Amino acid sequence: MSRKIAPTPGDTLTSVATLRAETTVRKPSPRRFVMCRPDYFDVTYCINPWMDPEAPVDRALALLQWETLRATYEEYGHKVDVVPGVPGLPDMVFAANGGLVVGDRAMSARFTHVQRAAEGPAYHNWFAKHGLAGLVDAKEINEGEGDFLLVGDRMLAGMGFRSSLAAHREVAQHFSRPVLSLELVDPRFYHLDTVLLPLDDNTIAYFPPAFSAESQAVLAELFPDAIVATDADAEVLGLNGVSDGLNVFLSDKAVALSEALRARGYHPIGIDMSELLKAGGSVKCCTLEIHE
Repeated sequence: MSRKIAPTPGDTLTSVATLRAETTVRKPSPRRFVMCRPDYFDVTYCINPWMDPEAPVDRALALLQWETLRATYEEYGHKVDVVPGVPGLPDMVFAANGGLVVGDRAMSARFTHVQRAAEGPAYHNWFAKHGLAGLVDAKEINEGEGDFLLVGDRMLAGMGFRSSLAAHREVAQHFSRPVLSLELVDPRFYHLDTVLLPLDDNTIAYFPPAFSAESQAVLAELFPDAIVATDADAEVLGLNGVSDGLNVFLSDKAVALSEALRARGYHPIGIDMSELLKAGGSVKCCTLEIHE
């Protein structure tokens, strides 16, 4: 429960937000996640600016970091379902891209690049075997929760590099909810989940320079109390995180963002995802949420 606080002339927006946080009791809610073991993780091709096939990958370390993330979710009371990896699909570990599951509807992904195309059917088959209702496969280019993030009842959707505007319409129709399209403009941040982190039903953290001027204006209007990430935090994919309303699981390298979260009443939990970052992914990329 929060009380109304009137800012004094000397208050900054940040200090007002901090005062509000001090009067707000944040509570976690149990979540259900889908993850895929990185048994076949590697960087053998380049489809984003993070990937360098010449740089060595330590698969054992990647697996250890992934296991730490999975165990941490479970330690905080969340359920994790594990999808087995498929040989020849090194990016399948990034389960967030596998599809969307909201309520009684599900949709498997359709990938932009041929190197990842087989991941869509692989996740579709897993969804079907586990009885997810209202399951369809995407007809338009749609990279799942990489570009579609639920904030309360509002679906935010990225476009510009991967998921198409036509996919936004397809998602709106299938899930019977409005979709707000946001344009991404920095190729380093090719998915929405690399620069926008839903914290609860009303609050986000994001990195404004990754969006077009029009999309920046929309986000500023919708989320005036948003946490704005620094360049340094964006550059380590600090916003590629997961929140349960109180606990925020994110890269341990996102130092300033963690401090900002703590000041607003959240509990940041840093996870080392450095090996998976070599393919352009971090905490959220490894985590598909089943929004029940």
